[in-house]
Amino acid sequence: MSSSFQPVVFLDRDGTLNVEAGYIRELDNLNLIDGAGEAIAKLNGAGVACVLITNQTGAARGYYPESHINALHERLTKLLAGHGAHLDAIYYCPHLSAEEGGLVEPYNIACDCRKPGPALVDLAYADMPGLSRELAYMVGDKATDVELAANCKIKGVLVETGYGKDVQSGVYQWPVKPDYQATSIVEAAEWILQSIRASAAAN
Repeated sequence: MSSSFQPVVFLDRDGTLNVEAGYIRELDNLNLIDGAGEAIAKLNGAGVACVLITNQTGAARGYYPESHINALHERLTKLLAGHGAHLDAIYYCPHLSAEEGGLVEPYNIACDCRKPGPALVDLAYADMPGLSRELAYMVGDKATDVELAANCKIKGVLVETGYGKDVQSGVYQWPVKPDYQATSIVEAAEWILQSIRASAAAN
């Protein structure tokens, strides 16, 4: 693959970048995990694209309007900026099928953008054709994040923050076999940067 393609890290939100707090109804309850801002800034500085890929079913469940999801992402963006960090793009799935508890139209549908469906990652590649498919990583705290990575044929990193430990113990969702398991986004970012450097050295 041409070296002109930019490495990319796809990032889950809750439990990965910000502290897991359930369905966040108050903006002030969205707060970064310790070291997350610095970790994203380090990826930014290394020329790695950072793209948010997140399931956000609060609107489908009737907890708040879709505009609240956008307001949460505005807060996340500001918090990251406070650490000199930024996201290159934000994609979210607001859907949840009626069978799974989706109550509000037009969000209560089955879709392929809900992780582990690949549609949001595919959309990112369509929007940003310079992104690498070889040096591509998905970081999240859920089994569905690791399965998304497998579905997209990219490397999956499970973080132990959020639900990560409960995933591997079988308490939440189901155990998975990521390419790497990290204590947090901080360790995940270091592993990713080492992986990218190793690939560059091999080529």
